[in-house]
Amino acid sequence: MRSFRFFVLVFSAVAAAQQLAAQVDYRRAELMLDWHASRMISHDAVEPNWLPDGNRFWYRDKLPEGAEFVLIDPVNNTRRLVFDNARLAAAMSIARDTTYDPVKLPFDSFRFVDGERAIEFKASGKLFRCVLATYRCSVADTLPDQRPFVVSPDSVWEAFVYNYNVWVRPRGGGDSLQLTTDGTEEWWYGAGPPRPYQRLRNDTIQRPNLRWSPDSRRIAVSRMDVRGVAHMHYISYTSQRPRHFSQPYALPGDTAVPTPGIHVLTLPPGLMASAGGNGGGRRDISQQVRNVAVKFPVRPNQIQTGGQFGGSAADSTWNRASDRIYFTFLTRASKALYFVEADAETGEIRILAKDSSRTFVELSPRDPASWYTAESTDDVIWWSERDGWAHLYRFDRDGNLKNQITSGPWTVGAVRYVDERARQIYFTARGREPGRIIYYQHLYRVNFDGSGLTLITPEDADHRIEFSPSGRYFIDVQSRIEQPPVSVLRAVPDGRVIRVLEEADVSRLREIGWTPPEVFTVKARDGITDIYGVMFKPSNFDPAKKYPIVDHIYPGPQVGSVGPWWFTTGGEERALAELGFIVVEIDHLGTPLRSKAFHDNYYGNFIDNGIPDHIAAIKQLGARYPFIDLDRVGIYGHSGGGFASAAAILRYPDFFKVAVSTAGNHDNRSYNIYWAEKYQGLLARDTLRKTDNFAASANKTYAANLKGKLLLMHGDMDDNVHPAMTIQLVDALIKANKDFDFILLPDRAHGLNEPYVIRKRWDYFVRHLLGQEPPANYEITRPQQGRAAP
Repeated sequence: MRSFRFFVLVFSAVAAAQQLAAQVDYRRAELMLDWHASRMISHDAVEPNWLPDGNRFWYRDKLPEGAEFVLIDPVNNTRRLVFDNARLAAAMSIARDTTYDPVKLPFDSFRFVDGERAIEFKASGKLFRCVLATYRCSVADTLPDQRPFVVSPDSVWEAFVYNYNVWVRPRGGGDSLQLTTDGTEEWWYGAGPPRPYQRLRNDTIQRPNLRWSPDSRRIAVSRMDVRGVAHMHYISYTSQRPRHFSQPYALPGDTAVPTPGIHVLTLPPGLMASAGGNGGGRRDISQQVRNVAVKFPVRPNQIQTGGQFGGSAADSTWNRASDRIYFTFLTRASKALYFVEADAETGEIRILAKDSSRTFVELSPRDPASWYTAESTDDVIWWSERDGWAHLYRFDRDGNLKNQITSGPWTVGAVRYVDERARQIYFTARGREPGRIIYYQHLYRVNFDGSGLTLITPEDADHRIEFSPSGRYFIDVQSRIEQPPVSVLRAVPDGRVIRVLEEADVSRLREIGWTPPEVFTVKARDGITDIYGVMFKPSNFDPAKKYPIVDHIYPGPQVGSVGPWWFTTGGEERALAELGFIVVEIDHLGTPLRSKAFHDNYYGNFIDNGIPDHIAAIKQLGARYPFIDLDRVGIYGHSGGGFASAAAILRYPDFFKVAVSTAGNHDNRSYNIYWAEKYQGLLARDTLRKTDNFAASANKTYAANLKGKLLLMHGDMDDNVHPAMTIQLVDALIKANKDFDFILLPDRAHGLNEPYVIRKRWDYFVRHLLGQEPPANYEITRPQQGRAAP
């Protein structure tokens, strides 16, 4: 009898557990993840590939099934397909003696060749060349050298980096010519050694950081000196004999730090004759090359080149005469920012503009770097926060201020185009239009002297802008947090809409129950300042129910928790909400795109992380919405968000009950100088008290405060945020005799956006905040490229 009763109880318990598990629909939540959800959206992206005339462009348009390639001619206002998918797939199938699906062609990009009569693309490990008039394709048995290179403006040369030195080779074939010979692993030109995780995966491809002059006679190339810089060390444990890796990695307080530089290489005349032959050979011509190092007025800490040596979207590193280069550089801890002109012949520098700050200097955060040097006048356009807001200024070539171009309690984003003939600047800005979400950017036009400020994109939405090289047209992708994008082609100067290019279709996404987030406004910790956030609800939301609330945090200071203020699927935040949570993201004090004072809020006090604003916001939301349960508050984040989420539960243990922290920089004394010193300041040691100004902002300092449930995760090959920071926190928690959970992920780098990590995060919140048992060993799938969502 007792045995019978035991089995009845066990059966009842199992049934109850199954019923609880069934209430948490992981399958439905999984469909909300971006790698599935984004495949249920079509016509949402127009990324132009501009043609040589500077007006026409093509783009890949995503369809409900597959994609098509569209060619736009703005001058004649025409739209046509570049090719017929079915005919091209048939031609490829014949050329390769296999079968290609016209719905899902195996390439995303191509380049026109032979005067646009043919296209060339890589697919299936081969190089295809297809004639569009006849739909006949040829296939190269082997791809050409895949080493990344930069093509000269005259299309004659390819510049690349090999063994830390600069080389060139003719595009049409010929010998490779070595331009430098003194580059080493610790003092390299253009591209340094692969990082540890890259070496683990044998991913050694490095794109060179160099820029050709317009006349194709010179190359400006970065050079980095890491001699004497201490190394950070990493161990991969998955092989029978663990493997060791290391990289130079300067920490706050180090005296030996990387020193960047720029060299200008002037190629000798008659270079093509040196590269004769059938190709494949190598020749050293470094003695014939003029190699000039740029002479810096102060020691640079970071050289800002806008990616591959670019200024603003409207500018180039080189002047048209090919005898001057322009770039910006920061001093250590980002205390000063210089905009300079360097003489390509001598390396001498002239300072065009300079900013400095007690805290840190920014260079257009979240937007392309925005400086511009005019060719026809001595005007220099400069983005600066010197008056407390991000605005544009006009200087002459001697560094004298001519005038402030824009002003007011709003922020300039990026210079998008400069019309020197009309003396007008086209730029994006935020917060100027009353009654609108201050993070939505619009396009404006203004005269060099600051007059004639005009709104060009009046629609109440965020506007992502890309100008044609000719400056006659621009593409405007309009969207809101809750409104899918519409891509339009507009004309300069008035922004007249020429045609609608694409309108995003989210109908398939809505069919599975997806709903967009809602924007909200609350007061910051001071009770005065408005801060903004977004809220995600489950598709079966019931306002009569009580929901636990989960805060997804990224503290910045270089970006806020919400990230881009335009339409997205919501990613994991939307998926997590589907499990039965209210999920919020909040852009707190200390994040960018507002005033300089707003951004500086917790400078020198990393441990703040904006958390007091999150607590104030969640309390206000709880008072505003009865469906929020303030007794069940969770928080999670990655990288800086991992630091912040752990800090939240350690410093505010009575408010936050559950936290999941991944790849957190829990003690910024072990993080890189470029981020840590910028926002915390230079390391200052107090030898008397045996401490420093970073100690109070280290999570391990607060380990004894832990009350709730904390899950820590980190990859052991994270060569950005070293796993030592999480291990140090683990050590402190053990010494404090605290219960917590920890997962060390083998051979993982920094990202951790993988199914297992996501599932463990879901399990943790479902079990400890929702009070239910998650489905055992649920397997989240990530679709392969080209495979439709399940």
